[in-house]
Amino acid sequence: MFTQQISNNSPAPGAALPAESQPATILVVDDDPGMRAALLKVLRANGFHCLSAADGYEMTGILMDQDVDLILLDVMMPGISGFDLCRNLRQRDENPVPVIMISARGDEADKVTGLELGADDYIAKPFGESELLARIRAMLRRGRAGPVAAAPRVRRLRFGDWTVDLPQRQLFAPSGARVELSGAEYDLLLALLEHPQRVIGREPLLEMSRSRLGNASDRTIDVHICRLRRKLGDEEARAIIRTVRGVGYIFTLAVERV
Repeated sequence: MFTQQISNNSPAPGAALPAESQPATILVVDDDPGMRAALLKVLRANGFHCLSAADGYEMTGILMDQDVDLILLDVMMPGISGFDLCRNLRQRDENPVPVIMISARGDEADKVTGLELGADDYIAKPFGESELLARIRAMLRRGRAGPVAAAPRVRRLRFGDWTVDLPQRQLFAPSGARVELSGAEYDLLLALLEHPQRVIGREPLLEMSRSRLGNASDRTIDVHICRLRRKLGDEEARAIIRTVRGVGYIFTLAVERV
């Protein structure tokens, strides 16, 4: 169940994904780093493309810059609450993005408030992975008009002549040789590949790999990036994974999802 941990009742491998030509992009908005990391892990494992924001300001910036298919929005956040964010979103959006609110407040009054402010669904914590995924898929189906053919699950990410096999969690060099990566190195690479040609700060990268790195620091991210670069060819990789001084890193190549 979702409290601060993820349950183990995930759908069986190969479960159907949303029917569309590209994986649905889901924006997770939650001020709790542990919950964000847990949600992102489950969504990515089930073939979704994910973005995350720690508050309403980050959410607004992402929505101004990128198209998303669905928002998972926490209610209880410091500053601007999820209720206010949902209301503001509905007031200004001509083509509203579906919103599923998630909250520890499961009272009927809170659910009614969220729905009346424009949320499309409301899930009270704790909840299981299967329920969350079923609600997400139902919402995405509801948002599409007309019959569409189901798209195959994304199995590989390609950048330059390199390939990442997602089911195997393996990186293959241009020669076809398998490159040995630690779990943390793989997670960091995947985070960069999901946000190509965009600067990612050290804190978001740390959050995406928190389950692997434990009580890590910005320096830990730098060390793992350095190791990842060496495995990608070092000098070539410095151009592929470029340091943005004082901010973080940017993956400079285009990424193909197949």
